[in-house]
Amino acid sequence: MAISEQNPVEDRPFGAFAPKALLSRIIARTRAASDSFLGRKVAYALRRIGLRALQGTPVDIESLGARMRLYPDGNVCEKRVLFTPQYFDPVEREMLLKRLRDGFTFIDIGANIGAYSLFVAAHAGRSARILAVEPQPDVFARLAFNIAQNPFGTVKAVACALADKPGELTLFIDPANRGESSVRILNSSAGRSVQVPATTLLALVEGEGYERIDAVKLDVEGAEDLILEPFLRDAPASLWPGFIVIEDSRQRWQSDLVGLLERSGYRLVLQTRLNLLFERNAG
Repeated sequence: MAISEQNPVEDRPFGAFAPKALLSRIIARTRAASDSFLGRKVAYALRRIGLRALQGTPVDIESLGARMRLYPDGNVCEKRVLFTPQYFDPVEREMLLKRLRDGFTFIDIGANIGAYSLFVAAHAGRSARILAVEPQPDVFARLAFNIAQNPFGTVKAVACALADKPGELTLFIDPANRGESSVRILNSSAGRSVQVPATTLLALVEGEGYERIDAVKLDVEGAEDLILEPFLRDAPASLWPGFIVIEDSRQRWQSDLVGLLERSGYRLVLQTRLNLLFERNAG
């Protein structure tokens, strides 16, 4: 398993970075904030104070029904999950919960530190099968650590990128927000790049022995079309996911992915601030 290049702490037991009294109070206040304009304004102001108090150290805490070690400095996802999980894709998560079934299968593409995967695992039961796919080596180490802190036993972490063909890809790292890293060139010139292994979604699914996919979440910063187009072209319809949460990156896609999904029997059921939610029509 890959580990962080910056003073790795994955060998420290969970609880070693429990929030101190002041930070604990700040987290309690931000998590209790309402979804109103004023509530969010207060929550974000308190969050800035909490981030300054942390000075770059991680926090061991429960969020979204799972235990996680979070590094909120430099990763917006971890910052949201730590301080304001109630604002973390609430509609998307609620719609996933409504679709849970026995033996629920879920693939989290661009899993980051596992927020979606662990949330689903916390609710889907012991018969679920969840793949959390994350190519960044140090973020993958955080993902694997978080999975290991929970008793679910249904989440498998996969250290690779997904693309239109197998091989090796250049992953461009965004130092200001690790969740914005992409196999497509970033607007920022401050980042670095790493080489990561890549495979196709179909090869991954077949290698894992999946016979159906209930839901997929894709958040790969503009490369969603590289993953879904060849899958819908080459995979049998029996493997097409019933429900898709996809980051709305239409301005970065090189093809009409929405049109392809609609022609493949999907309908757009909802558009949120960040994501497009598609469901496959019955029959």
